[in-house]
Amino acid sequence: MNKTLISFIFAFFLSSCSLFFHPDKKLYSDPAEKGIVHEVIKFKPQDGRILTGLFFPASGEAKATIVHFHGNSQNISAHWHYSAKFAQYGYNVFIFDYGGFGASEGRPSIEQAIKDGAAAIRHSFLLPGAKPDKIVLFAQSLGSAIAPASAAQVEGFKPAALIIEGGFYSYKDVAIAVAKENIYLWPLIWYPEIFVRDKYAPFKYIDKIPCPKLFIHSRKDKTVPFSQGLKYYQIAPAPKEFIETPDNHIEALGIYSDLFLPKILMFLDKALEQ
Repeated sequence: MNKTLISFIFAFFLSSCSLFFHPDKKLYSDPAEKGIVHEVIKFKPQDGRILTGLFFPASGEAKATIVHFHGNSQNISAHWHYSAKFAQYGYNVFIFDYGGFGASEGRPSIEQAIKDGAAAIRHSFLLPGAKPDKIVLFAQSLGSAIAPASAAQVEGFKPAALIIEGGFYSYKDVAIAVAKENIYLWPLIWYPEIFVRDKYAPFKYIDKIPCPKLFIHSRKDKTVPFSQGLKYYQIAPAPKEFIETPDNHIEALGIYSDLFLPKILMFLDKALEQ
């Protein structure tokens, strides 16, 4: 039994927050050491806490500003490499940490992460070269649930495009699906049905986002089952597209970047023309 699975089992006995959030403060990778132009951003949600993000300015005039909602573990130092590459192609990139992750103040929870996401969207309007009608949301894994709910909190906001990678239909559904696929969790399969709340479930918000949407998932995803990503895609309103990746979780801009980055850039160019 691997370490991830063991932690998941123990999380079932704690709370839904423990189940979905695994933050830390470790420095995994520093863009400064790689000579990548960026700025550390400090901003505040309405409750006054200080959140931390990284801003990668576009090469040349910005086509749009991409706000990156990362997944449920580690912090932005382990996730920035997925999105920073868009800066080379004319996009501002802003990735931030939810409260309790990295240097962002607070304790992780679904409700707080949604508020933090809304604050990040609002702050993205103030970044150099940003335009409120040219904001793209790029959401990976847990971020795919946080981003639509956050967007709904920003009055009058309509994303120019939404990219969802490794997403899921609902918190309850994904917890049950993961339990079903792991024999060690079968005795606990009743737990999410009773204790995992779907107050902020992704399916409650995706239909409120009319912009072009790109869903990305692998049939071999061992973290979020493919069925969850497909179900999320199916309920989303058009216009929408679906891309299958060969393997692993959220690797379209990781190990498979050479194959899928051009496709994602084509989607963005098309979306921004609308």
